[in-house]
Amino acid sequence: MRLLFRIIGFFIVMALVAVVSLLLLPGDRIARIAADQIEAQTGRAVTLSGDTQVSFWPVLGVSTGKMAIANADWAQGGPMMEADSLKVGVDMAALIGGSIRITGLEAENPVIRLETAADGRANWQVGVEGVSPSGVSDSAPNPLSLTLDRALITNATVSYTDRATGATSVYEGVGFDMRWPDAAGAADFVLTLQPGGSPVEVTATVQNFAGLFEGAAQPMVARARLGGGSVSFDGRGGPGLFAQGQLKADLPDTGAALAALGVGGVDIPRGLGRAVSLQAGLDFNGTRAVLDGMSLALDSNRLSGAVTVALRDTPLVTGRLSAGALDLTALSASSGSGGSGGGTPKAGGGWPRDRIDASGLAAFDADLTLAAQSVDLGQFKLGATEIRATNTQSRAVFDIQRMAAYGGQIAGDFVMNNRSGLSVGGRLRATGVDMKALLTAAAGISRFKATGEARVEFLGVGNSLDAIMRSLSGNGGFSTGRGVIDGIDLDRLMRGDMTTGGTTVFDAMTASFTIAGGVLRNDDLSMALPFAKATGQGQIDLGGQSIDYTVTPISLTARDGRGLQVPVRVRGPWADPKISIDLEKAVKQNFEAEIDAKEQEVKQKVEDKITDKLGVDRNADQSVEDAVKDKVEDKLKDELKKGLGKLFE
Repeated sequence: MRLLFRIIGFFIVMALVAVVSLLLLPGDRIARIAADQIEAQTGRAVTLSGDTQVSFWPVLGVSTGKMAIANADWAQGGPMMEADSLKVGVDMAALIGGSIRITGLEAENPVIRLETAADGRANWQVGVEGVSPSGVSDSAPNPLSLTLDRALITNATVSYTDRATGATSVYEGVGFDMRWPDAAGAADFVLTLQPGGSPVEVTATVQNFAGLFEGAAQPMVARARLGGGSVSFDGRGGPGLFAQGQLKADLPDTGAALAALGVGGVDIPRGLGRAVSLQAGLDFNGTRAVLDGMSLALDSNRLSGAVTVALRDTPLVTGRLSAGALDLTALSASSGSGGSGGGTPKAGGGWPRDRIDASGLAAFDADLTLAAQSVDLGQFKLGATEIRATNTQSRAVFDIQRMAAYGGQIAGDFVMNNRSGLSVGGRLRATGVDMKALLTAAAGISRFKATGEARVEFLGVGNSLDAIMRSLSGNGGFSTGRGVIDGIDLDRLMRGDMTTGGTTVFDAMTASFTIAGGVLRNDDLSMALPFAKATGQGQIDLGGQSIDYTVTPISLTARDGRGLQVPVRVRGPWADPKISIDLEKAVKQNFEAEIDAKEQEVKQKVEDKITDKLGVDRNADQSVEDAVKDKVEDKLKDELKKGLGKLFE
């Protein structure tokens, strides 16, 4: 704003010099005198080229050719401002009466280069001590009254460079229209720009604009229209980017609004703000923004609370939000369009392989607490939930302080780390949980019904859910009370009925497991049955979504106390596992002793038959093979003796 008044002052000086000089000096000489004056006040060189034309009545007007205002000595990239031409008009009658009424101020095709140094200096900061809005010294007994019918900038190019980060933003087609008809009254502004191709229009009204320029906060209203929506502010504002008042936003298409700001291609999942409505009290001091008494609608989700944003190299967002029922089903792939990177496994289709973009974690740090009456994630449905989320240098930690789910409670933490590639991990504990509902939601397994406790610690690495699931490592375990397994009747099997189907009732179950390479392995399942017990071992391929697990019920009283084991194998994809009895294993486990005894009996009969047939006598500790061998050797010796004897007869 001070830069604007310096430009206005530049032309006021030109106008006053023109009045004094009248026809005594040519236009270019008048312009040079005015340029020298503005250089003396600002320390910035002003360069004029081309003809300077002056008119005197009824409007005192000055029109220049190309002009340029030098940049700060530390800045880079050319003049701070240059334009094809500048025009100013001053009401001559008002000037003679002691006031300055600017009828028009126009810059054609200006290029404005704004820049901040690494130490915070700004190139638009110039000395203005002793200069009042009237354009004369504060010590003047009768300062001139300054009004501006209209100031117009068209087709401007504005660039902003932050030397601390090296980032440069360029905006083309910028327009600025200002009207300040009453020196003691309000000023109206209209700013148009097109950072994303479609126009963004900002309108504002500042009451007592002269007071604002003198450093006092003033009432103001502002409204930005973009992408079919709007953002408005009604309150007080002042120098140093001070603002305090009510902030409202109504964005029916957030994607279009972001595209208008130059952030295109953003696909916001439904429930997280495809449409946004916001109302809050704003307190902003240039380095910190506080949104208090906030009412926020993200699509159908309603939240309230307070949020503070500290503006630093990486903004820090802190606060607490409360919500009723949160609908986040779009985060699950089963919800169809509107979400990406969901986690529900599809029958036979595997886990989603879409790349997970977690780069947004680097844009901010956070410490937020969210409390909701319920959360619908599509794949998982949660009751009353309270989570504290912190994010530091691309590492987000979700601390589950309270979570009701599937009739029980879940606690623990979940970590998403994108500092050097994406990894996810967690430590979770569940108590009093309906295992059937949980396993159905997590893996589509609905045959197991019980209430129990579980714990799991896991870590996965990868840029897609499929890669993460195939890399999982960790450990855990669970225990349950009385429950039911659908699809197999172990009691009937133990009584000799080998048909499948039915249900099995058990009294308790415990197991522990390890995870490596996305495969969960267990070898210590223990199940207490009303009539027996059961053990289990096998693996569940979490990455490949398949299972190969054997449960073996054992009756210690069957077969006259010799016991009976019936291995039941569950094998195949999660979508359609097959349950069968492992007959080969059942025979081996239950009849191994009888088979060995029968083999010995048959072997003995064969050996006896051989010895009888050959007339072989063997010692008790001699095998049939050795006895036959000895018999043959003896026979050969006898024959050899007979043959040798005949040689000497």
